[in-house]
Amino acid sequence: MKFNQVTIKDIARELGISPSTVSRALKDHPDISTETKKAVNDLAEKLNYQPNIVALSLRQKKTNTIGVIIPEIVHFFFSTVISGIEDVAYQAGYNVILAQSNESIQREATDIRALFNSRVDGMLISISRETVNFDHIESILSKGVPIIFFDRNYGNPNTSKVIVDDYAGAREAVLHLIDQGCKRIAHLQSAPKLIISEDRRRAYREALEEAGLNVLDEYIEDCPNGTIEEGKKAMKKLLALPNPPDAVFANNDVLAMGAYQAIKEKGLKIPKDIAMVGFSNWFYSSLLEPPLSSVDQPGFEMGQEAARLLIRHIEMKENDKGDTMPETKMLKTKLIIRESSLKKAAVAKKK
Repeated sequence: MKFNQVTIKDIARELGISPSTVSRALKDHPDISTETKKAVNDLAEKLNYQPNIVALSLRQKKTNTIGVIIPEIVHFFFSTVISGIEDVAYQAGYNVILAQSNESIQREATDIRALFNSRVDGMLISISRETVNFDHIESILSKGVPIIFFDRNYGNPNTSKVIVDDYAGAREAVLHLIDQGCKRIAHLQSAPKLIISEDRRRAYREALEEAGLNVLDEYIEDCPNGTIEEGKKAMKKLLALPNPPDAVFANNDVLAMGAYQAIKEKGLKIPKDIAMVGFSNWFYSSLLEPPLSSVDQPGFEMGQEAARLLIRHIEMKENDKGDTMPETKMLKTKLIIRESSLKKAAVAKKK
């Protein structure tokens, strides 16, 4: 007998009883004697019997499993989101299957198909930066699978999502730099086709316009992959301008780290020569020298809200309560001010 593939029939054969008796004993059916229940459960534990989840799901039409697709598992923000998802899902009796698109639309499409074939009850998705065609997602939505988008979404008005107010967060960051006396503020943008990037770029432009400052295209550098190397290269290009910026708002903290390297290699000081604000408030932001000001996103709360929303949609479908109405939950950001953006204090200290 292969103990790692034990079935109800194996237990029945060992005990000399019928498979149906074993099944009812495992379910604590009142028609089965206490002695038989004990014998069945003792042997099941000894043989490490595990119920066939796929078979159960075919009978029950539910697996109590949700699928999660994230762009990058190493991303600090997404790791906090996952923690929030699991916190709610496990308490509600759901298991979580995690997949990583690695910022690839092909991987994303493959992951979605794999989760669908695994009969998950619903999915939580944050799209990849490559995703501009959404046929693979629409296909699953058309099959009635509940999907909630978190952080990154697309423009389908009939889908539910949990997002942060990227526009407000970026605007607060740029206005803070302006308040510090910065006049030539550059922007390192990333993944320009994502809605979150569009919102941050729009906030950057509009904050400058509100303050009566020029919005110069030469101060906006495209860093599509959001890497340290791109941030460093973009910052070098900005520093080579005839009138280089005196501040930078980076789309994420990784780009800001690359910019740090370029600024320091040039022999310049942060924030005295160039002030800096990032976005996401990664765990290492406070460890940089000087510590990086950054817009904090409530990742754990986002995960919790996304899981609650998905489970609610799953259970409404299960109870035949009709089609769920699309919902959008927007969470607030918070600007964490550290030394990298405090230009006034740095200039005053010099004097």
